[in-house]
Amino acid sequence: MKVLDPEDYQPPIWKSYLYQLQQEAPNPKRITCPQEMESRPKYYGREFHGMIPREYADELLAGAEGAYLIRESQRQPGTHTLALRFGHQTLNYRLFYDGKHFVGEKRFESVHDLVTDALITLYIETKAAEYIAKMTTNPIYEHLGYTSLLKDKMVHRLSRERTEPRRVTFQRDERISSPLVRRSALKDTPEKQCSYEKIHNFKVHTFRGPHWCEYCANFMWGLIAQGVRCSDCGLNVHKQCSKLVPSDCQPDLRRIKKVFSCDLTTLVKAHNTTRPMVVDMCIQEIELRGMKSEGLYRVSGFSEHIEDVRLSFDRDGEKADISASAYADINIIAGALKLYLRDLPIPVITFDLYSKFIQAAKIPNAESRLEAIHDSLLQLPPAHYETLRYLMAHLKRVTLFEKDNLMNAENLGIVFGPTLMQPPELNALTTLNDMRQQKLVVQLMIEHEEVLF
Repeated sequence: MKVLDPEDYQPPIWKSYLYQLQQEAPNPKRITCPQEMESRPKYYGREFHGMIPREYADELLAGAEGAYLIRESQRQPGTHTLALRFGHQTLNYRLFYDGKHFVGEKRFESVHDLVTDALITLYIETKAAEYIAKMTTNPIYEHLGYTSLLKDKMVHRLSRERTEPRRVTFQRDERISSPLVRRSALKDTPEKQCSYEKIHNFKVHTFRGPHWCEYCANFMWGLIAQGVRCSDCGLNVHKQCSKLVPSDCQPDLRRIKKVFSCDLTTLVKAHNTTRPMVVDMCIQEIELRGMKSEGLYRVSGFSEHIEDVRLSFDRDGEKADISASAYADINIIAGALKLYLRDLPIPVITFDLYSKFIQAAKIPNAESRLEAIHDSLLQLPPAHYETLRYLMAHLKRVTLFEKDNLMNAENLGIVFGPTLMQPPELNALTTLNDMRQQKLVVQLMIEHEEVLF
């Protein structure tokens, strides 16, 4: 992706054709009932005409583009129909109410807003169907390489990445057949430059005032839910354009409301770090003053103090104070680290790869088992791989103090298995049946850390 110099940046030329069409769309015209209807639901107004035939509704709306009324169905009493005049014909829609009015996915506070949005959509899709089908063929996004809102931040990050290469996963060498030979080969594997890829976290959004798509530069039409917005970086696009946007989300720290329970890749990209700062800071603190602590990671700290650490990270980020003066009990810091890993929306060993690791642990041959775990590790997203690599190196060092802390690789596997690995579907029986394999996967990663990573 070509990165533009900020001084050369030219704002995009927004395409106004669809905006002009929205301005031309018919205005809604409510056809009121001349008499008070006792059967009128309280959430409808005088546009409700009771149980009238479809033909009579057509007569009432005839000749008035954008006219609408609500009638009760004669075939299905208790159900309601929105009759709307558009394109010189009456369109009938089944109308629903659950606190808001809707005929499709969009929900509106009033029937008037629903009709306004429907007329805009019908008008634009009628007048510009061919244009809409082709509007994604020449996107401005590809010319810019990034959204205008994040331009300066992305230029700065990419320039840093050129001078600060990151370690990433390596490609498997098919000639490597034994763990001992592979260990030697991996030692010589050069570090490669990497920019962690992240897909956008799009959610349906209602834009106040005119908004244009930052992918195709076309107007996002409608009254509500006109498009989607990435909740991590703020990119605004049409719903159909969101399927074409590259996986190059650059999270904005102003949008990341918390550290705990935040997607791992999102957090490291937002802070421009290789791993989550929580993992680095907790491990550094534990290695500074807790490696000989008996039952490290097995003994629980006070839950309210662990919660305090979580709140501190969410509030202060990398400025959180987890020193001995703030928390003398190292088990609190160890507990906070486990809580962070356990609360990730996507576990360190991702849902997609969970079964691969479980099946690898079931292989009876020790060498083949390690090969299978190694192959599974290579498929982890880079941020997940780097976090796991750093954690396993730390846990290996923990086992060096086993005489003092009584924590060997098997004990740590029991603790961290369910923390790092969670089945895609919450099934108590599956979790119970997989506990032995979860423990074994972590145990083997600790024991063979130098080989596997």
